[in-house]
Amino acid sequence: MKPKQFTQKLWLYALMIFITCLTVGPFLITLFIAMKSPTEGIYGAMLPENPTFENFVSAFDKANFSLYFLNTTIVTALAIPLNLLFCSLAAYPLARMNFKGRSVVLALIISTMMVPFQLYMAPLFQLSGELGLRNTHVGLIVMQVSTAFGIFLLRQAYLRVPKELEESAYLDGANKFKVWYLVALPLVKPTLVTLAIFTFMGTWGDYLWPLINSTDSSRYTLSIGLAQLSQNFDGSNLKLISAASILTTIPTLVIFIWLQRYFISGATDGAVKG
Repeated sequence: MKPKQFTQKLWLYALMIFITCLTVGPFLITLFIAMKSPTEGIYGAMLPENPTFENFVSAFDKANFSLYFLNTTIVTALAIPLNLLFCSLAAYPLARMNFKGRSVVLALIISTMMVPFQLYMAPLFQLSGELGLRNTHVGLIVMQVSTAFGIFLLRQAYLRVPKELEESAYLDGANKFKVWYLVALPLVKPTLVTLAIFTFMGTWGDYLWPLINSTDSSRYTLSIGLAQLSQNFDGSNLKLISAASILTTIPTLVIFIWLQRYFISGATDGAVKG
């Protein structure tokens, strides 16, 4: 290996290590604080002298995180499939069907991504109360049922599906719904997985909408529980906050590690021979 190439690789590895420390470092520090015993100081040694999981148990018992975890799980588990269903149904006509005003509809959908949520959260809060959706799981799920980002992402994925595959299905007697369900949808599976991860992260960590739509503590999610826990900020509570933060982060890491194998490219490569 030439000295110049060796130097370039050395700088590249150094940069990668630096970025890894910036991203993984805060998580490890939080984990170390969460595993410290009640007699240990927070700002002393970085590593816990007597590692314990007592703080994690206390987060579920004393901080009522078991209820918050259940609420968040219910909302997220229902929001993901509904978001994938409605976004895929809305995206397919925008990608494959020719109808008057299609470009206008697409432009309107994309334009909603540029409007901050804070501008229309007050009307949504009032509408939620009038519809009886306040302090309900449905009221939290409805915000994630269909998103402009999901529609646009899936539309771009449908555009990459070879039209020849759909035309072959039409020749075999399939209707538009069967072509969407049996041909187009399986070929955009990597994009569906990507959207599922984004929906999971957005729903699991959502704070603002659950905060304004939930006035009953029995409907609080994990993000609100963490915020409440941090209000009493002292030494012992910081260990509890760190443990609760780790518990909140673990499902996101598990979901990403579990689904990352579906991040593949070229799902339709070789499907059509020219």
